[in-house]
Amino acid sequence: MTKIGLIRHGSTFWNKEGRAQGHTDNALDEEGKQQAAAIAERLSGEQWDFIYSSDLLRARQTAEIIAERMGIELAGTVPGIREMNGGLIEGTTEAERFKRWGSDWKTLDLGMETPEAARIRGSQAIRDIAAKHPGKNILIVSHGAILRHSLRGLVPNLSVDEVLKNTSITRINQHEGAWNCELYNCVEHLDI
Repeated sequence: MTKIGLIRHGSTFWNKEGRAQGHTDNALDEEGKQQAAAIAERLSGEQWDFIYSSDLLRARQTAEIIAERMGIELAGTVPGIREMNGGLIEGTTEAERFKRWGSDWKTLDLGMETPEAARIRGSQAIRDIAAKHPGKNILIVSHGAILRHSLRGLVPNLSVDEVLKNTSITRINQHEGAWNCELYNCVEHLDI
């Protein structure tokens, strides 16, 4: 059985401001670094063989903090698990989108990646990582929207309506070609 721990990156200033990040390469804020240290502490009592990250800075910083504290090397960055492209909405808040494009902004072609494209891209990237390390325990640090859509591709019956929290862990495993989820959006390591 191959076990995958999917981790959303730590918080950024744009998270706090409610700004769409997409491919914008934002760094973690101080709280995000503390969250990464907290998830690393939680995971340090478990066996993890590899850690991968999205190629965006906020995920890579989270993965580097986890890797350093756990004494494992960052195995690589994977563009396939990069956050969904937000097109013209990147850097804007919901209120700014309403003001700029009106209440129907979600129906406009603003250059955003579609959920279907994200589902295909993200789930394939996770399958590829799992295929490289059969029977191993692998951490993948990525982003909220792409992880939720990827999970729809891997575990179609799983409800992923709940937005993933910063540094939450979702554990999935693959056994004989089938995927299942044993833990979703867990943040017990944070003082929430």
